[in-house]
Amino acid sequence: MVQAISILGCTGSIGRQTAAVAEYTGIRVAALTANRQIDRLEEQARKFRPEFVAVYDENAAKELKIALADTPVRIGSGMEGLLEAATLQSIDCVVTAVSGAVGLKPTLAAIEAKKRIALANKETLVCAGEIVMKRAAETGAEIVPVDSEHSAIFQCLMGRQPGELRRILLTCSGGPFRGKARASLEDITPAQAIKHPRWNMGAKISVDSATLMNKGLEFIEAMRLFGVSPDDIQVVIHPQSVIHSMVELVDGTVIAQLGVPDMGLPIQLALTYPQRLPSMFDRLDFTMLQDLSFEAPDLENFPCLRLAVDCARRGGTAGCVMSAANEEAVHLFLREKLGFNRIYDMAAEAVSALASDDASDLETIFAADAAARQFVHETAGA
Repeated sequence: MVQAISILGCTGSIGRQTAAVAEYTGIRVAALTANRQIDRLEEQARKFRPEFVAVYDENAAKELKIALADTPVRIGSGMEGLLEAATLQSIDCVVTAVSGAVGLKPTLAAIEAKKRIALANKETLVCAGEIVMKRAAETGAEIVPVDSEHSAIFQCLMGRQPGELRRILLTCSGGPFRGKARASLEDITPAQAIKHPRWNMGAKISVDSATLMNKGLEFIEAMRLFGVSPDDIQVVIHPQSVIHSMVELVDGTVIAQLGVPDMGLPIQLALTYPQRLPSMFDRLDFTMLQDLSFEAPDLENFPCLRLAVDCARRGGTAGCVMSAANEEAVHLFLREKLGFNRIYDMAAEAVSALASDDASDLETIFAADAAARQFVHETAGA
């Protein structure tokens, strides 16, 4: 069990839930970072009294420094601030809850410092999974997944030998538009897209869940985390979100992890592993479960998942380009500057135009990320 943590992206949904879990379990919050939401960051800083706080936005960092002038908290900014937060000597775990490729450098820095990585940033492994996992193996740094599905797989594989796994069954709720035709989603609004039927999440990940891009990103993440091929992963729609994922072993046994749909559970496990502690979260009441149903994903009407699987097979910078283009397209959609169905179009067109087979170094990956974002803005005329 870790003793002190740094939360990268503390003002987002995962970051706030991590802070609550830390408070409940008595884990010290030694560092906090945010992009620019300084009001919420100031509130957290005053509550947890971390030794260091960083704001990615330079101007917002200056405002926070004035706001916290009456406290001993040190203030950092930019990528330098994120890197310091990820490598503080006093911490033993970094929770990577930032969104996008900005989480890659801090994650690698934390790996070099041999911290535990409580990984909630999918893009880190989607963009540079081979590099990240290789360095973690070389340094001995632990990577414990925070995503509910990957935490479930992680738990199902506890105590298993490498040759025992046959395939991963990656579950998916299907999102708010399950069963609808793509043509009927043309006029979907941001308010409709972020209304997830099971999970309470941030706006970006909620939209990704609505397009099934989130499951595509998780597909690639699972491939990297658990060292399997695309053929070893099957996505299964499970609308009730009670089974968070399963593994099938070579003898035909299927092991599943079940629980209430609350991100606090995998967050707590990532911080207390290998221990399990009592939690503040609800328990499953099996007498209230009327059914558990499963179906195949609809790749025709929700082609983002198909695109992600194709990118997983292609490798190189395909996943990075797709992820960056999707992120920018989602931001445009949330600002009502792009239609819902155009999110897939932007990602697919960017992959077709920009993806290459070379992803051997970080410079190439960051260049691909930047090119994909520029492509979306130019193509969308935003």
